[in-house]
Amino acid sequence: MSLRLYNTLTRSKETFVPIDAAHVRMYVCGPTVYDLAHIGNARPIIVFDVLYRLLRALYGRDGVAYVRNITDVDDKINARAAERGVTIRELTEDTNRVFQADVKALGCLDPDVQPRATEHIDEMVELIERLVAKGFAYVAQEHVLFSPAAMDAAKGGWPRYGALANRSLDEMIAGARVDVAPYKRDATDFVLWKPSKAGDPGWPSPCGIASPGRPGWHIECSAMSWRRLIRDFAGKISCDAADANVFDIHGGGIDLVFPHHENEIAQSCCALDTPRMANVWMHNGFLQVEGEKMSKSLGNFITINELLHTSNFGGRKWAGEVLRLAMLRTHYRQPIDWTAKALEEAEKTLDRWYGALEGVAEDATEPTEAFMAALQDDLNTPGAIAELFSMASEHPAQARASARLLGLLQMTPAEWKGLREADLAISPAAIEEMIAARLAARAAKNWAESDRIRDELVAKGVALKDAKDPATGELRTTWEAKR
Repeated sequence: MSLRLYNTLTRSKETFVPIDAAHVRMYVCGPTVYDLAHIGNARPIIVFDVLYRLLRALYGRDGVAYVRNITDVDDKINARAAERGVTIRELTEDTNRVFQADVKALGCLDPDVQPRATEHIDEMVELIERLVAKGFAYVAQEHVLFSPAAMDAAKGGWPRYGALANRSLDEMIAGARVDVAPYKRDATDFVLWKPSKAGDPGWPSPCGIASPGRPGWHIECSAMSWRRLIRDFAGKISCDAADANVFDIHGGGIDLVFPHHENEIAQSCCALDTPRMANVWMHNGFLQVEGEKMSKSLGNFITINELLHTSNFGGRKWAGEVLRLAMLRTHYRQPIDWTAKALEEAEKTLDRWYGALEGVAEDATEPTEAFMAALQDDLNTPGAIAELFSMASEHPAQARASARLLGLLQMTPAEWKGLREADLAISPAAIEEMIAARLAARAAKNWAESDRIRDELVAKGVALKDAKDPATGELRTTWEAKR
């Protein structure tokens, strides 16, 4: 079965045909490292990690290049560093360190390259100067601005401005998240470069501007994708001339469609004189928390780090694999409601799957055809997970091989059990002692004491299961962690 992906630009599901099957290239917008990433930020990280794993399975580990950027120059970064009384470098380094640890706990592979915006200022300046020289951008009061009107007037064979977001010019003007400034020619013009304020980071400006400045938000991804997926592959890619400045897949959250990705397309196509920036544009849906939009004002704003290490959501902390499974149970293009109940259900599922793997030897088993067919149908992870349920009990080795393509079942059953027991408010030895005391109470028909011990264990996250020994008829009690 061929891989089919939904393309936001064409609004259709298309068969994926790489520009060069030996060098499949994907760019995904990464974090702005001014604060800890929230659980909504985790969704594109997990979704495109699954796509990365699938592409490597289809085209080989060395046949896929995955670039996810780090934005380390931004107004929010400057403000937060000043608020905390630390340097910008200290803030971005500390925030990025936590981010990397958090996404690793979610089971995500490292991208092949994680470029920083501050390391690609030269490429940004070069693109900006090309745009000015071609008449797509202009200098005004030490700013450089891109003109969508000039882009559309040129009729260069690229999509019209607004095609990705499927918006008209009037809609974009009404909803544009842009500064209203007297030096703009049109309301939709957006900043490529701006002067730096005193104390903020600054670099030599393009186009003869005397004062130091810094890039706008959108130009950085055009520059980093161009450098890392076009220039770095010069001489390696086998393609037609029309594809020389094009890469395969660009991904991110649906909130980035407009203006960020719309502006990326405009900048890149005009600067590089190409009809396309990327062949496929993929976007994951929104995330809400317990039925409401996530917001600090509502008190439901939750970070990945809090979910992993605190009891701020659902009264307890959660394993990264639980968060990952809960995320993948909803198709990536659909909105997702993040609930404690969904996490509990994901955890129970993992308990069942890891239990089925006890005593199953590691082997070279491959994912099943049905599982692969689901994933190749626009990353249908709910369908793939349904296949895991059907094979977990009868074909656990295949279930494990398939699940690992989703970044799940990465541990041994013993490691999973140890992780679950580590979260208990009581040691395994103490649990066995309480079970023995409960059995003694039952033998003495002291039902009140038996129930008290059971309820205490439940409160500590321990579930008991009573069953008669088939050989002796004696009551045996086993337990498992439920927290």
